[in-house]
Amino acid sequence: MSDEVVISVEHLSKRYRLGETGAGTLKEAFAQWLEKTRRNMPDSRHAEAEEIWALRDVSFEVRRGEVLGVIGRNGAGKSTLLKILTRITEPTSGRAVLRGRAASLLEVGTGFHPDLTGRENIYLNGAILGMKKAEIARKFDEIVAFAELERFIDTPVKRYSSGMYVRLAFAVAAHLEADILLVDEVLAVGDAAFQRKCLNKMAEVTQKGRTVLFVSHNMNVIRQLCAQVLLLTSGRVTSRGVADDVVAHYLRDIESVPAICNTVEHSPRPYDNLGHNARILKVRACPRDGFTFAWTEPLRFEFEVRVQNPTIGCIFGITVQTIGGIRLFTCLSEKRDFVAVAPSKIIKVRAEAIAHAPTLAPGSYIVGVGVASGANVLLDVVYEALRFDIGHVAPGGAVYPGQPSYGPVCANVSWSIAEQVDGAI
Repeated sequence: MSDEVVISVEHLSKRYRLGETGAGTLKEAFAQWLEKTRRNMPDSRHAEAEEIWALRDVSFEVRRGEVLGVIGRNGAGKSTLLKILTRITEPTSGRAVLRGRAASLLEVGTGFHPDLTGRENIYLNGAILGMKKAEIARKFDEIVAFAELERFIDTPVKRYSSGMYVRLAFAVAAHLEADILLVDEVLAVGDAAFQRKCLNKMAEVTQKGRTVLFVSHNMNVIRQLCAQVLLLTSGRVTSRGVADDVVAHYLRDIESVPAICNTVEHSPRPYDNLGHNARILKVRACPRDGFTFAWTEPLRFEFEVRVQNPTIGCIFGITVQTIGGIRLFTCLSEKRDFVAVAPSKIIKVRAEAIAHAPTLAPGSYIVGVGVASGANVLLDVVYEALRFDIGHVAPGGAVYPGQPSYGPVCANVSWSIAEQVDGAI
């Protein structure tokens, strides 16, 4: 690792105001102007609007060849930081300087033109980085092979699944000649084999002197990939140091996620476009004793959702992960169509999910909830919606048969053991 500083962030702050349309991007500026025109409002911001500081006086440096992990709970400011570093939005105060070409892999849906093919988007991204066509052509076959999209490379990316999109986006960001790689939590969309492939690639690019800023909720991946970690809490840097120490600090913090019932209507969302057509209001864990799930008990969760446009239909989902961010399982409902109502009508929906099969080890876990449209477009998600606990002793006195060191899941395994006589096959 070189002593040369390639990312310099100095006293960076970003303020949003509730009740107004922000103007951090051109699209948002137009939306703000249209909203004011519709209301016949003067062209000024609401003095009475409540202020939210997504980032507050954030300062740090990253040197060439360093892999810096950025962690924190939802709403801590991680995605806002990456949007400022990639010039998607402007800071309210302070500055961020990147020295060299920067490639980014942010939320699914950014970085590619939906009407262009995979091939055309590869060349477009290379051109944005300042690469010549011949340079991109030399990397092209390697990018397509890494993404495993040979059959679909001439298909418009708007027809890609989210997994295909992420595979191509990561391949482009990792293989084109960028000095700095900015990666958000999008790797969670890919399958396990591709995630391992991506992590190996990131380790490889850092050995070549490239710098990586990596945002993740998976603490095992953070420990594996990053020597240094930055912890954001409510928009401020609360810790930076060796990965194991900062992760331990974060895990102590995340244990404060509310248990049993949590109102999340006003909780921060990971992406700006969520929570408009549908919004998750409240999440509840429903153990039989009202406090703790028994290790033999099905996991039952309820959540309330306000749907702005019921004609779209909805798909509901839950995901359960360890405190350390390891995802254990995700379950999706069938598409639910609602009774025919006027498109402008707002309805409330109560979704119930019961996971019958998993036997989780005693301890604390985190549940996330989400809702998508019938066309499988994400409408809202809260990753850390609720903490729930599983106890060691079931009703009737049955004690959990495993040990914490055995892992978070207890499988119901049948054994067959036969003694083998010498010389027998």
